[in-house]
Amino acid sequence: MKSYPQLYIDGRWTDSKGGRRHIVINPATEQPASEIVLGTAADVDDAVVAARRAFDSFSQTSKADRIALLQRVIEEYQKRIPDIAEAIAIEMGCPISVARTAQAGSGLGHLANALKALEEYDFAEAIGDNLVVREPIGVVALITPWNWPMNQIVAKVGPALAAGCTMILKPSEEAPGSAAIFAEVIDAAGVPAGVFNLVQGDGEGVGTALARHPDIDMVSFTGSTRAGIAVAKNAADTVKRVAQELGGKSPNIILEGAPLDQALPGGAGGVLLNSGQSCVAPTRMLVHRSQHDEAARIVGEIFAAKPVGDPLAEGDHIGPLVNQRQWERIQRLIQQGIDEGATVAAGGPGRPDGHDIGYYVKPTVFANVTPEMTVAREEIFGPVLVIMPYEDEADAIRIANDTPYGLGAYIAGDPAKAKTIVGKLRAGAVFVNAGGLAFDMPFGGYKQSGNGREFGKFGLEEFLEVKSVIGKLPA
Repeated sequence: MKSYPQLYIDGRWTDSKGGRRHIVINPATEQPASEIVLGTAADVDDAVVAARRAFDSFSQTSKADRIALLQRVIEEYQKRIPDIAEAIAIEMGCPISVARTAQAGSGLGHLANALKALEEYDFAEAIGDNLVVREPIGVVALITPWNWPMNQIVAKVGPALAAGCTMILKPSEEAPGSAAIFAEVIDAAGVPAGVFNLVQGDGEGVGTALARHPDIDMVSFTGSTRAGIAVAKNAADTVKRVAQELGGKSPNIILEGAPLDQALPGGAGGVLLNSGQSCVAPTRMLVHRSQHDEAARIVGEIFAAKPVGDPLAEGDHIGPLVNQRQWERIQRLIQQGIDEGATVAAGGPGRPDGHDIGYYVKPTVFANVTPEMTVAREEIFGPVLVIMPYEDEADAIRIANDTPYGLGAYIAGDPAKAKTIVGKLRAGAVFVNAGGLAFDMPFGGYKQSGNGREFGKFGLEEFLEVKSVIGKLPA
């Protein structure tokens, strides 16, 4: 069992003040995978003091200094990718091949794009004789989830460092090991003491203390909409900035007449990736009624053929869900889909054959799903896809937008027709014909999927304040 017993505060590893031991369960074996100590409000206070003290100098560093710092972080990060991938695989069940590439690899991508954004960004803009300058917002709290642990950590830490902010990171207690390794990366790269602090903990304890803390200027949060609402309420009394990337229930519109053998695999794969534990997964597939049954057959065969297996084994399989609570929730939702009249085209309740141990789920497809069904409305967060028939383009757009979420939307089919639909979809990102995430494009949601944007220069700007300097100054 891996052990990460200390917090990283003010440039050194330190014991928690009153924290308690927390065991992380390997979701494939149901045995202990790692242990941490959950921090306390007193630990948060120490981290904020360190970050506030460091901000005075770090905020005044030059662009060149921060470029050099990010370059050192990238160099050290590359050395630890195998360790990061292993931690992700054993703690949250992502297959090692995906943990090494998409999971740990995304962290490297975000660091590279934060560096590029910093190199290209102009922090001052002349408007007549006056000047607009952009400055680091201050001390920021970064609260990140378990499903893409390193992706979300680095999508925040990279631009925060580029902006000149100091920070306290609270990763999810469900997958904390990669965050501890990342703190070792930060230390090895020579990031100044107090600039980056790691306080392990849960939402109720450390998360709440961070959101409420009067000396924190901003909270950047990724997680469920329910938790995001709590963060915003806790932050409101101190009027701090809150940037949030929350839940999703992304529609995937298969345009009428699209060749299904080409249009369907991308969307199906997007749901299966990471065992469906992705906020932007295209979990609602909208198909013209004339093609619905054929689509259900094709997607059902794709899901039925998807192997399920050990996260530490190489291969093109999916792993288990993150924990027992999530497994029980998804079993309940699958049964509810059946009870409400959806047709099971693949999968169903229970564990896959040969997997009596571990939080494994049968990759499941529901067909003949109507918009009022629970499986069409709730974010399931597992390898479960629903297929919904539509009558015409207007009906497809109506169904697509009939959700409180607005993180992503997908279109497959004629690009010219897709172009006419993009502006009608209420989502922060629209992916056309299996277009994937780009680390230099803004990522964030409409409606209850959050506010603010991450990635590239857009992520950098979230951590900046805007100051007007009015009056002519010497050149």
